[in-house]
Amino acid sequence: MCTSPDGAAVRTEGLVRQFNGLTAVDNVDLTIERGEIYGFLGPNGAGKTTTVRMLCTLLAPTGGSATVAGFDVAAQPGEVRLRIGAALQEAALDPKQTGRELLRLQGLLYGLPKSAMARRVDELGELIDLTDALDRPISTYSGGMKRRLDLVAALVHNPEILFLDEPTTGLDPVSRTGVWAEVRRLNEQLGMTVFLTTQYLEEADELAHRVGIINDGRLVAEGTPDDLKHSIG
Repeated sequence: MCTSPDGAAVRTEGLVRQFNGLTAVDNVDLTIERGEIYGFLGPNGAGKTTTVRMLCTLLAPTGGSATVAGFDVAAQPGEVRLRIGAALQEAALDPKQTGRELLRLQGLLYGLPKSAMARRVDELGELIDLTDALDRPISTYSGGMKRRLDLVAALVHNPEILFLDEPTTGLDPVSRTGVWAEVRRLNEQLGMTVFLTTQYLEEADELAHRVGIINDGRLVAEGTPDDLKHSIG
C-alpha cells in the first residue's frame, strides 16, 4: 500500500455535520498520527458514529474538512476507501455465507489476485482463531465469533488505517478481551493506525495511546488515558 502525502493518518479541521438543522458534530479538530491507537470516547448520541461515518466517506461533512491517509474525504473518497478498513456497529454479514466465502468476496472486491486469496483467508482465520469455523455458515457463529469475523473482513486488503466503531458492545467479557488482544496485535505487529470509538472507559484505558472525549458533538478533552484520569478523574 502506498504511503499518503500527509504525515498524519487522520486530520480534521472545524469538522461539522448537521441533520435537519441539528448539529451532531460541532467544529471538531483532530490530528491522529500514524501507528497510533486513538480512542474516541463518549456516551450514546455524542457524535462518535457520525464522525466515523464522515471519516469513512459514508457521510459528507456539512462544514470544515477532513483528510484520511492524506486524502480529502469529500474530494477523494475513492482514495480514502482503498486505504481504510472499517468494522462499524452493525456487522454486515450474510448468515447464509460461510466465513471463508465472506472473506473471499471481500478480497475480490478489493482486487486481490485469486492466486493469493486462499493463503490470505487462511492467515486471517488464524489471526482470530476461527480457522476451524471458516467453512461453517455464519448463522452458526456466536456473537463474539461474528464480531471477530467482521474485524478481519476489514483487514483483507491490509489497510493503513482501521476504524472500529464500538467493536465490543454487547460482547461477553471473554470475547471482549479477545477483540482487545487482536487490536493490540494489529497495532504492535503491523503498525496499523486504529481509530476506536467506545463508551467504555476501561476499553479506552486498555488500548488507546491517546483519548478524545466528545460530548454533544464537541471535543471537550483530549490526552493520554493517564493524563485524563489525573486531570478529570
